[in-house]
Amino acid sequence: MIVFQDMYLNEVNLSFTNNPFSMNPRHVWVICRHNDQWLLTDHSERGLEFPGGKIENGETPEQAAVREVMEETGGIVSDLNYIGQYKVIGKGKTIIKNIYFAKVSKLVEKDDYLETKGPVLLNNLPKNLSTNSMYSFIMKDDVLQHSIEYILKKAL
Repeated sequence: MIVFQDMYLNEVNLSFTNNPFSMNPRHVWVICRHNDQWLLTDHSERGLEFPGGKIENGETPEQAAVREVMEETGGIVSDLNYIGQYKVIGKGKTIIKNIYFAKVSKLVEKDDYLETKGPVLLNNLPKNLSTNSMYSFIMKDDVLQHSIEYILKKAL
């Protein structure tokens, strides 16, 4: 398990094992690739980030991951891999998210991307995300760095 503090000084626990913090997480986060590019979304308030959100009642985490990618980017997931789970111990609550890696086969243009402005494709992620104001706070802690290292190591 990897333990660190996020930019708000919350404790973050990250593990690449199966459901180490909860069998029933309430959130998902999906690191996406489409045509050899990173697929992000532009959140209206937070900035650029990978898709994700809450798991709805009666939905599995995998179903939520596929739905969130479609809602926020128009992406059709062709391959979805669970890679880990992380827990943020905040001052008022604890949030547990499953992390997935998705390959997206197609982007469908939509009239509405809900709380986002739609898909953003990048060849590379910037090195210094923590100081880049275009990116969401979700992209600025060590979860992303460790997750990408895991994805590359496992050749997903």
